[in-house]
Amino acid sequence: MTDDATSTDATARVHTLQQFPEKLAVVKLPPGAEIPTWAESSSLFSITATATETSVVCAGRSIPTKVTGVKGLTGFALQGDLDPTEAGVLVALLAPLAEEQISVFTISTHETNWFLVPVTDGDRAAEAWRRRGHTVVAAVPVKPPRKNKK
Repeated sequence: MTDDATSTDATARVHTLQQFPEKLAVVKLPPGAEIPTWAESSSLFSITATATETSVVCAGRSIPTKVTGVKGLTGFALQGDLDPTEAGVLVALLAPLAEEQISVFTISTHETNWFLVPVTDGDRAAEAWRRRGHTVVAAVPVKPPRKNKK
């Protein structure tokens, strides 16, 4: 028997999420595809390759209309230091979205978790998290440092 008062259940923790302003997209490319020049960097730029596809998450502003993908997504990033061994973080943040019938793509990086929801549901997602005690703040995108050319 466990003592709920001393539980460190991650689903009970509150988190802060940053909401990014630019529209993102998740684009499907053929397996082994090279990353096209239109796949601009943004607050989130991710490439995932499997034996059956190459997926790119990038800014949606320059994607050709005939490219297959989901466009018009708002990105939220979990803020703060995360313990990669902590269980239940995703459940705590996905459950409110599921209850509101908001679809979501998730991406995990070494430092954080990202939640991509349709732009039309961005405000509802933020409100669903706030009702659970989480904080949602506007993010100011940080540009990566420029590499010096020799």
